[in-house]
Amino acid sequence: MNFEDEWHKTHPLDHWVYDKLLLSNALGYTCGPVGIDVPTPGQYIIRPVHNYMGMGRFSRIASLTRSTDHLHPGEFWCEVFKGPHFTVDFHNGVAELVVKGVRKEGDPLWKWSRWTRVNKKFKLPKILQDLHGKYEWINCEFIGDRLIEVHFRKNPDFRFGNKIAIPVWDGSEIKNKKSQFHFVEDKDYHRRGFYIK
Repeated sequence: MNFEDEWHKTHPLDHWVYDKLLLSNALGYTCGPVGIDVPTPGQYIIRPVHNYMGMGRFSRIASLTRSTDHLHPGEFWCEVFKGPHFTVDFHNGVAELVVKGVRKEGDPLWKWSRWTRVNKKFKLPKILQDLHGKYEWINCEFIGDRLIEVHFRKNPDFRFGNKIAIPVWDGSEIKNKKSQFHFVEDKDYHRRGFYIK
């Protein structure tokens, strides 16, 4: 399913889950829209309120002292969470695929080094309990145990039956020297595809 299908197949009253500001606010996170001052000076993650295309487009961590008026009106700010990043596919409310992402320190938030299937237990967040009967698949992004993003679809990067996905970014040479991995073309934001296993 591409993001256009995702938009059209979602009931209009359920589009709130794609609004990361509404979701973060409902979950009790320290967050706010552009124009609302941050409560204390510090590091905050700045993200688009809506991003159906994924890949962490335009997300970044920035130092904010008070005013947020200088940010783009389509963005919001939120406290920064620490911990491992997981993406979880819930099938009919039960976690079926759990994948852990690894990123090199200093790389942009969209630039992942590797995604690996892991054996970790997750429960469908309470805020989504009323939706799992309406949508067969719900994909959730977590930092540690903090829900940060929701989609009504499966994780597309593991549709090949793979256990590992290593992104190959624009400008990188494609090499198939490691016999246990092979390259699959899967173009997206700054990405050529994956080495998969």
